[in-house]
Parts: sequence; C-alpha cells; structure tokens
Amino acid sequence: MNDTSTPARTQLELWDGATGQAWVDNQILLDAMLQPFEDLLVDTPAAAGAAQVLDIGCGTGAVARAIARRLGPDGRCVGVDISTPMIAGAAARSDDPRLSFVCADAQTHAFAAESFDLLVSRFGVMFFTEPETAFANLRRAARAGATLRCVAWRSAEENPFMTTAERTAAPLLPDLPPRRADAPGQFAFGDAARVRGILERSGWSAIDIRPIERVCHLPARSLATYVSRLGPVGLALQRADEATRTRVVAAVRAAFDGFVHGEDVRFTAACWLIEARAGAATVTAHV
Repeated sequence: MNDTSTPARTQLELWDGATGQAWVDNQILLDAMLQPFEDLLVDTPAAAGAAQVLDIGCGTGAVARAIARRLGPDGRCVGVDISTPMIAGAAARSDDPRLSFVCADAQTHAFAAESFDLLVSRFGVMFFTEPETAFANLRRAARAGATLRCVAWRSAEENPFMTTAERTAAPLLPDLPPRRADAPGQFAFGDAARVRGILERSGWSAIDIRPIERVCHLPARSLATYVSRLGPVGLALQRADEATRTRVVAAVRAAFDGFVHGEDVRFTAACWLIEARAGAATVTAHV
C-alpha cells in the first residue's frame, strides 16, 4: 500500500510525486479502509481531553479532521505532512477554524516548543530517515505530560495482504525493488524493540507498545485500482508499457482472490499501538 523503502528515492520525492498524488486520488477508498485505525486514535480519553493536537504524517487529513471536531472552541489540531499534494488535498476538505495544515518534514520542522498535549499518527511515523532525530524534535514540541499515540505496521510477514501485490508482480517486474526492513517505509517499525529504543533515546518515557489487529475492508470493484495505483507495484507500473501493465494487473488481481468475499475485500491488519509520555521514564511492552 505504501511506498518502497529503497534508498534511491527520498521520502520527499516519493510523497511529493506520484505516491502522494495516488493517495489524494484514492483518499476516499483509503480513508474508509483505514477507518478502524482512525477510531483507535480519535475515540480515546486522551483525544477527548486534548486541547492542542499534532497529527504527524497527516496525509489527506482524515484523522486531523475527526480530532478537530471533538475539540472545544479554543482547541486546535495541526496536521503536518511532507507531501505537497496531500496537504493541499487535506486543506481543501476542511474549513474548521480549529484545524490547520503544514507542509513540512516533522523530523526537522521548528514547531513551537512545548505546544502540544497530544501527538498522534496513523501510519505516518515509519518514514523518517532519522527516526531518533524526528522523535526528539517531536518531544520538544510536546508539553510536559503530553501523550504520544501512534499506529504502525508490524512486520511484512504478519501482513500478507500488504505484500501480495509485490510478491506476485516480482517475476513480471524485474526492476521492482525489494523492501528493506531497516529502511524508511511501511514496515520500518516492525521490530518493537527497535521502536522502543528509538523512543527511549529521543526522550520519551512511559513507553507502551502492544500488538493489535483490525479487520479492514474495501470494495472488490476497487481492487484493480488499488493494486495498479498504490504501493511499490503501483509506482513501478507508472513506468511500464501498456502490455506489461495489463499482464501484471491481471496476475496481481487474481492473487487477491483469497481476500475477496462477494463484493467485499477483507483482511486483517497486524499493527502496533505505540504510546508514550513526555515525562518520567517507565517502560512497558506487550511483545
């Protein structure tokens, strides 16, 4: 679903280009598919009590909009993302005065110090090229006692739906780059111990990392669009000739048959719910 993790492409090149535009074009489909994770971030006591919220890697803004609707009149939610087309799309879909969007790299952006009491992210924190630098920067933006609450994918092996397209397409697309588990990308936070270490070294405490699973859905009629526009295969197909595109899409679409149930595609997403505090150090893990 997300971008490749090859060093040849920077995150800015990916998300400011075809990958970001594909998310904008398919934002309704993707927001519906990822709705269980929006609920996980928004329907919480931390969100209910927050006044100043930062949505990290906000994309087209679904989570930020949902949080803003729950804020009091003096609250604010800021969505930050590196992708120009995604931030433009997010801003175009909201006129809530409590909500604003910033096109910037959260890894280095000069947020006002100690300005947020809740920091959230739905699949936006795995793409930092220097994650310790990023989370230290976010820690500086957090007020004392602020909550960090993020959702990230577990390993590729635990998420077969997310790798079906590239496993099937690899023999047909010899230039399809392999994923690197330790590089920025969808599964960069698959190792909970690594994530814990990143947070500890960047100044976060009360760290709690627990495995969660949620069933996600998308319409079967949208599956061909999903595999041909999104993820590593979608990116590679933009450079392929028409005959190759047709052959790959047909093969990949058939490979998803096990996930199709009538008019519905269903899969279980295996993720981490990552929580931490800007405060005294206590570490808890459910791994």
